[in-house]
Amino acid sequence: MKFQELNRHYKALFELFMLDAIPDHSQTQLEEAMRYSLSAGGKRLRPLILFAVLKAFGKPVEPAFIYGTALEMIHTYSLIHDDLPAMDDDDLRRGKPTNHIQYSEATAILAGDALLTKAFELMTLGEAADEIKLKLIRELALNSGNEGMVGGQQADMNGEHTTLTVEDLESIHARKTGKLIHFAFFAGGLLSEAKEETVKDLEEMAYALGLAYQIRDDILDVQGDETELGKRTGADAKNGKSTYPALLGLNEAKSLFKERLTRALELNQQIYSRETDYDDELLASFIHSLEISSK
Repeated sequence: MKFQELNRHYKALFELFMLDAIPDHSQTQLEEAMRYSLSAGGKRLRPLILFAVLKAFGKPVEPAFIYGTALEMIHTYSLIHDDLPAMDDDDLRRGKPTNHIQYSEATAILAGDALLTKAFELMTLGEAADEIKLKLIRELALNSGNEGMVGGQQADMNGEHTTLTVEDLESIHARKTGKLIHFAFFAGGLLSEAKEETVKDLEEMAYALGLAYQIRDDILDVQGDETELGKRTGADAKNGKSTYPALLGLNEAKSLFKERLTRALELNQQIYSRETDYDDELLASFIHSLEISSK
């Protein structure tokens, strides 16, 4: 199976499952705002990575929908808060008005808070053994909080209108973008009962792809199409942010991006050589799907 097939097969089913976690009957404005941002579309990249790892090891996907939902809720809450005037001050997300534009700043803040809290409620459910759930909850908290995504966001804001080194930028984005991707790979390995060294390879793959994804985002902010991306381009320059194209130049940033993808493919082959019945084509097709069109 290729990643595109997995996307077609599971994404719509996952969307229905995820939205059912916040029923739309008798909802308050808070629940409406939560559902508004959750249902705004998006690639669902992080949960789909989790599902792809499970499928690659021949494990059932549907029992992990609840963990994928928790992960997507945390990602969505972070986008709601990132878009606020006090942060990135964006008025468009996934081709729709951002949450605070559609409702209010106060409601957007609370909708984000509620999604974050709901995510950890969902993590206590599901079919995994309690020991596995505890490890997943701890890892998600570490990857989401001050040591992970939130800490990376703070460091990113601190770095505005200053000149960062490439090492500084990598540290920021390994947390801000990379940590939730890390959780998807880690959780997939843990739920698949993969060997310890395989889980470590998956974590290194997540690190390489988390940085590649951010470099890709930086490149597309320079040369991407707003209609295709569903958000404003040129926002990084406007906000005085250091980016890979700004620090390295566009060609060197593209070269570094390709290096990260190559490393991820090497790790995928390493897992294939160790694990029997591992479908290396699935994650390889995902890695190739991140490549930037040369058109």
